[in-house]
Amino acid sequence: MFGNVFAVFACCLISLFTGYNTLWAKATTCEECHIKLTPGIIRDFARSVMSAEISCTDCHGIEHNSEKDIEKAQLPTIATCEECHPEQSGQYLSGKHALGLMALEAMPYTHMQPKALIQGQKGCGGCHTLGLRDQKARQTEDRRYYRYGMDCQSCHTRHAFSKKEASEPEACMTCHMGFDHAQWEMYSGAKHGVTYLINRDIDPQNRNRAPKCQTCHMSGGNHRVFSAWGFLAVRLPEDDKQWLGYRTTILKALGVLDIQGQPTPRLEIVKTGKFARLTKEEFQSERENFTNVCKQCHTPNFVNENMKNADLMVKEADRIFSEAIEIVAGLYKDNIIIKKDGAAAYPDLLAFYDVDTKIEQILYEMFMDHRMKTFQGAFHLNFDYSTWYGYAKMIKDLTEIKELAGQMRAKKAKIQSEVKSFPGED
Repeated sequence: MFGNVFAVFACCLISLFTGYNTLWAKATTCEECHIKLTPGIIRDFARSVMSAEISCTDCHGIEHNSEKDIEKAQLPTIATCEECHPEQSGQYLSGKHALGLMALEAMPYTHMQPKALIQGQKGCGGCHTLGLRDQKARQTEDRRYYRYGMDCQSCHTRHAFSKKEASEPEACMTCHMGFDHAQWEMYSGAKHGVTYLINRDIDPQNRNRAPKCQTCHMSGGNHRVFSAWGFLAVRLPEDDKQWLGYRTTILKALGVLDIQGQPTPRLEIVKTGKFARLTKEEFQSERENFTNVCKQCHTPNFVNENMKNADLMVKEADRIFSEAIEIVAGLYKDNIIIKKDGAAAYPDLLAFYDVDTKIEQILYEMFMDHRMKTFQGAFHLNFDYSTWYGYAKMIKDLTEIKELAGQMRAKKAKIQSEVKSFPGED
């Protein structure tokens, strides 16, 4: 009996070491050196399915051969991935993730942020500039491979580049969590997320009885990753005249429309960055990409009713938000808030937290945090987020803005009254 057990154990050991030796029989000078310097990288690449097809030089070139020429090692770009994965790369380059850097650079005050926050990738740049290379690379002819914000490694983490890892919802969590995009918290706490995550552990064969992020946002494996409303929840045209009025105010505060309601140069940034859906056909096409997925499990009536009510949450958020914007814009108009040089007649939402007054700070938080959670929670079926972290907070914001505006106006009136009553000099 023990002899048989020993024989089986010996065979396993032989098989293990044979496989190990076969792997390292292929070792190049890259592995021989980097197994000492960066062993984690070597282990990750060795377990990657890509290691059977490619070597280090396919991505990093052949010019770097020792510690004396490290600067000659090439950094792979999306173009590198495109050589083997043209379909996925093409989808990605036509989608929103590839425009992550553009979204960051569209912010008028990005250049004023601390270097570590943006270029150092310790703040917004941690997600939005992963595809950014050095200045020399940015000036190459084929700029599209260097100017995009997030690249393949953001999801297919190097050097394993695992498809299985990238297909789990946690792969999205790194960026899609927190203040203005708490999709992970919403999804993982809602029925879809809870069902998927529980079944993944207790019943792996039926894990897909509920959707994960990729089920809806990457249907059929499409790497484009778009949604109907987009990050800003803005669409044009709008048949609902009342809603169009709310949205016009929001577009003025986004700097897309001027005070007369006419387009500004910033509209071109919105178009280029695909921050909004600007035709009915475009919006409906993106909407159908999602509803077609929903209808695989739910009846058409159920899906349509849920989408309609989620849309109405956007409208309700816009109603409250537009009222708050007009109150602050009124303070600008009456010189109660002194505008910065060159500032527009409306508060600039894209200035984010770079504002001078408490009331503007509340408006910024209302926009980037509470409005986002109101509508994002609705579409991710997390109603606690829609209500308490979103809608209720917007009501609180509006109340505070009204109260502060009243105080600021009263203070201004008192100062003007005192100036008028002060006796002039002879």
